[in-house]
Amino acid sequence: MTGFNLKNGGGSDCWLPGISKQHGLNNKKGFTLLEIMAVLVIMGTMFSITVKKFDLISDTASLTALKVGVRELNIRETMVWTQIKLSDDGWSNDDEVFDAVDKNTGRGYSWNPVPDVSGGTLHYKSQSADLDRKVSTNRSVGSWK
Repeated sequence: MTGFNLKNGGGSDCWLPGISKQHGLNNKKGFTLLEIMAVLVIMGTMFSITVKKFDLISDTASLTALKVGVRELNIRETMVWTQIKLSDDGWSNDDEVFDAVDKNTGRGYSWNPVPDVSGGTLHYKSQSADLDRKVSTNRSVGSWK
């Protein structure tokens, strides 16, 4: 082979520069302080970018969950209103519909203050929404917005 010095003896006849067969790696061990600091700076930058993106995603997810909670309330209101309309007694007033709707939208959601027939404030983690409630009538279902 040309270009390679592959002698079978000891000493410094290895074809890789700076490597001796007798002394291993010529005492070149580990990383320099500068290399370690450069890696730490790069990792710190990547971590800070990741945390910012995670916070943004978390806030977006909480806002989406809040919107889903409002949709859930509207679906529940529609179902209760329809059941009352189809019952033998029929629709009598909005208070009956409001009282029959389950306003507990699940784990993570809370009301503060407690909702009433005109609306309330729905909270999910760091997000909240002030909701107004349109009352139901004999001809239309109530809704949360």
